[in-house]
Amino acid sequence: MAVATSVKLEDELKARVQSLAAARRRTSHWIMREAIAQYVEREERREAFREETLRAWEEFQQGGLHAKGEQVEEWLSSWGAENEQPAPKCRP
Repeated sequence: MAVATSVKLEDELKARVQSLAAARRRTSHWIMREAIAQYVEREERREAFREETLRAWEEFQQGGLHAKGEQVEEWLSSWGAENEQPAPKCRP
C-alpha cells in the first residue's frame, strides 16, 4: 500500500524534475519515485558491500590468513596464458 509523503524541493530542482518528466512523458511523481527507488537500491548494495568488507576484515584479524601481493599479482598476470598458475595459498 502506498502512503503519501511530502518532499520539499528548491524551485530549481522542482523545475528540473518537471522538465525531465515532460521530456519522458511521465509525471513528476513517477520521476521522483523512480529516483528514490534507484537511490535506495544503490545505497542498500553499498551498505551490504561495506558490511561484507568489515566482516572480512574481522575474519582476517582473527585468523590472519592472507596471500602476499606479489604472489597475487603473479597469479593474475598468468591468467589466460599457457602456463596459468593456481591461486596462491593463503597463509597466516
